[in-house]
Amino acid sequence: MTALGAYAAASGRREADALVKRHAELVKRIAYHLAGRLPPSVEVDDLIQAGMLGLLEAAGHFSAGRGASFETYAGIRIRGAMIDALRKLDWAPRSVHRKARDAAQALREVERESGREARDSEVAARLGVSMDDYHRILQDTTTCQLTSLDEVLGVDPGDDALDPFRETADGEFRRALAREIGGLPEREKMVMSLYYQDELNLKEIGRVLGVSESRVCQLHGQALTRLKARLADWRDRVDGRA
Repeated sequence: MTALGAYAAASGRREADALVKRHAELVKRIAYHLAGRLPPSVEVDDLIQAGMLGLLEAAGHFSAGRGASFETYAGIRIRGAMIDALRKLDWAPRSVHRKARDAAQALREVERESGREARDSEVAARLGVSMDDYHRILQDTTTCQLTSLDEVLGVDPGDDALDPFRETADGEFRRALAREIGGLPEREKMVMSLYYQDELNLKEIGRVLGVSESRVCQLHGQALTRLKARLADWRDRVDGRA
């Protein structure tokens, strides 16, 4: 390596180190915000550790020519690293995912037969469970899908090959998702907006809506279940055109 090359490399490392130091607090903010959406068993320190790795990666790969601030770019990488770590922990039992799929299928059947929005009581009856049990399923559904809509969109934030400034999903599917979110019952739509767009946690949303945190959790779970059911119908229609 030439003296000029060595100087450039050292300068790049200094700049990356400075970026990490300046944005370490961003990792903590994201970790505590995400922790508010997760079960108490998830340690904030584990999220911070994963987030710091994401920050280091962001500092090493950031290019000002992308047209976005480092904080925007780093935030995506930090969240992605935390979500990837959560997936590896596999804290959601398989039974939770199975019940979530069953609930989405039951809701899909009710709405297909009735031609209107399914009521909680109808979905519970289709599943053959009590309302209390159904609400627990909704809460568990929220718990196992709390990271982001990336799961619904089929995007893996932990994928090193992912360019966060590139379109992350097929345009037609995005339009279908946006349309289905817009067609949710008003309170479910409000929860989705406050949670994903405004990034409030469940307790904060409860204060906005004047309901308990557990009720917000149920509404969120119901919205996710309804979206999953309706997007399955969309996929069936698309597959039928193929």
